[in-house]
Amino acid sequence: MEKSVETTLLDRRSIRRYEREPISEEDLHFIREAIRNTPTSYNGQQFSVIEVSDQDIKLKLEEIVGQKQMKTSARVFIFLADYNKIAVAAKAKNLENPGFENTMDGLIVGVVDASLAMMSAIVAANSRGLGTCPIGYARTADPAAISRLLNLPQGVFVVCALAVGVPREIPDLKPKQSEDLLIFPDSYGTEDMAGKLLDYDREFTEYHATRAGNTSDKDWIGEILGYYKEGMSYKMLDAVRAQGYGVVK
Repeated sequence: MEKSVETTLLDRRSIRRYEREPISEEDLHFIREAIRNTPTSYNGQQFSVIEVSDQDIKLKLEEIVGQKQMKTSARVFIFLADYNKIAVAAKAKNLENPGFENTMDGLIVGVVDASLAMMSAIVAANSRGLGTCPIGYARTADPAAISRLLNLPQGVFVVCALAVGVPREIPDLKPKQSEDLLIFPDSYGTEDMAGKLLDYDREFTEYHATRAGNTSDKDWIGEILGYYKEGMSYKMLDAVRAQGYGVVK
C-alpha cells in the first residue's frame, strides 16, 4: 500500500511492535535506493549503512541496546558516519588524506550525512506502509560492543539505528511543538517562548494521560530534562576517538 507524500510525512509515528512477516524485496530495494540517493556534504557520501536481517545479530543488538524492536522488526538498519571509504580511496590513488574527520566540522558532516540517510529510509519505508522506529541507544548503550559486533573499522561509528517492519500497532500521533516554536521568519524568535513551551508541555501531558494503551502523568519538559540528565553519563567523545576521530579543532 503506497501512501501520498502528505500522508507519509504528516502521519509518521514511531512503531515499536511488528508483525512477524518479511518485507518484500521490492520495498527493500526502494528503501536502499532512497538511502543511496541521499543528499550529502560535498557529495562525499560520508556515511554507510549496515542492513541487519540475521536474527542472531538482531538478538545480540537487542541484548546490548535493550530495545525489543531490534529483535522483532524485519530489518534493522544501522546508520554510520564513515570516513573509512575516503581513506581507502585516497590510498588507492596515492593521494594525501588531510584527516577532515579530526575536525569538529568533519564529525558533524558525518553525523548529518548519516542522519539524512536515515530520514530517506524512514520516508521510503513509511510510504510503502511499513513502520519505522529510530533507536538512538544504538549509539550510546555500548559503543565498543556494537563496534565489535558489526566489525566497524577506524573512521566509522554508529549514529543511529532504525527498526523497519510491518506494523502491529498504530499508536496515537504524538503532539509536536507549534509552527511558531519551530519555524521563525527571518531571525530567531523569542517572543513569549516560555509561555508557548508551557502550553505545549500541557498538551503533551494531556496526550500521555489520554492516549490509547499505557497512560502516564509524564510531562514534556521533565521527561526531556531526564533524558539529558541520563545523557550526561555517556562517553561519546571517548567512543568516537576510539574509532579514529581526533576531533582536534
